[in-house]
Amino acid sequence: MIAQPAIVICPYNDSIAGPEIPMSAIHIKHPALTLKAGQRALRQIRERGLQAADVGVLPGAAGGPKPLGIQGLDLALFGEWLPSVPRQRALIGASIGSWRFASACLDDPVAGIRRLGELYTEQDFAKGVTAADISRSCQRMLDDLLQGRDGQILANPHYRLNILVVKSHGQLAHDHPGRLGMGLGSVIASNLLGRARLGRHFERIILHDERAAPPLDALTDFPSRCLPLALANLRPALLASGSIPMVMEGVRDIPGAGAGTYRDGGLLDYHLDLPYRGDDLVLYPHFTDKVVPGWFDKAMPWRKGDATRLQNVLLMSPSPQYLAALPFGKLPDRNDFKRFMGDAPGRKRYWYKAIAESQRLGDELLELIATGALQDRLQPL
Repeated sequence: MIAQPAIVICPYNDSIAGPEIPMSAIHIKHPALTLKAGQRALRQIRERGLQAADVGVLPGAAGGPKPLGIQGLDLALFGEWLPSVPRQRALIGASIGSWRFASACLDDPVAGIRRLGELYTEQDFAKGVTAADISRSCQRMLDDLLQGRDGQILANPHYRLNILVVKSHGQLAHDHPGRLGMGLGSVIASNLLGRARLGRHFERIILHDERAAPPLDALTDFPSRCLPLALANLRPALLASGSIPMVMEGVRDIPGAGAGTYRDGGLLDYHLDLPYRGDDLVLYPHFTDKVVPGWFDKAMPWRKGDATRLQNVLLMSPSPQYLAALPFGKLPDRNDFKRFMGDAPGRKRYWYKAIAESQRLGDELLELIATGALQDRLQPL
């Protein structure tokens, strides 16, 4: 457990050639988790501890493969802690966050979450790969993940899935690199002038379990629509939610959403800085200890999450010490495809190592909850 972390055997062959991956500091004792809470969540947890019965919403951020590095948190939450107190819970995700939660909504969430990590890690792209190639690869990955079990997600007795996508306007509706590049340039300029101006370029779409409305108060920041999920649009919605412009093609004409081009929900809602409804705790397993509103705000540190919106949030993320001890001192990210270009086995060794190490995150969380020590580790969000 936490005091003496177990040495794990990673699912890769050490004999495969690849760049040297520093691992000597992996098992030094230190807190694996950073825990930050909004004002109301902070007060509640300090008074009565973290109770599974209080958790009604879980957000899942966009971030490419980064969340693979917190798989241990997902396994602890969906495989053990949340099922111990079953109740209706809303899962709301953008991009890889929606894929994680779709996996957790399968009848065997542990197998689903592990399978997603394996499928993502095993992807490989040669130099010169096109957006169409990547879209086809992701479609195959989604097919391999769901394997005809789409109905399990929509009928899950406890979880209600919400998928964030954006409908793209103007030049952003095209996949031609020149036109799309011009559109993205206009978005960047608009965002510099004010985040609200992004409403000129995107419409937020939330495709949600038809049994429950999204767990949000009225959305007034951008043009927004909430539409029901069904078997006909579940896969298109998931694919669109992760379709990053210039990396993947947009998804056309999602059934039930109307004609148009739909793209990554993280463009507007990167870390899901949203107005969560009600008094339930919003439990946020995240790959970083901050909330960045939109994808275009990543290089703008003054753009931060709204404290009022996040007052019920408990955010849990890898600690700086944990990250520093990982290979390359970070979680997996999309740049690794370029870093390891021509050396897919090396990238896979690295990613599988990060996935295996993340078990420590889940182990620490469960121990902190069981011992009541979590309250003492909380910081304000």
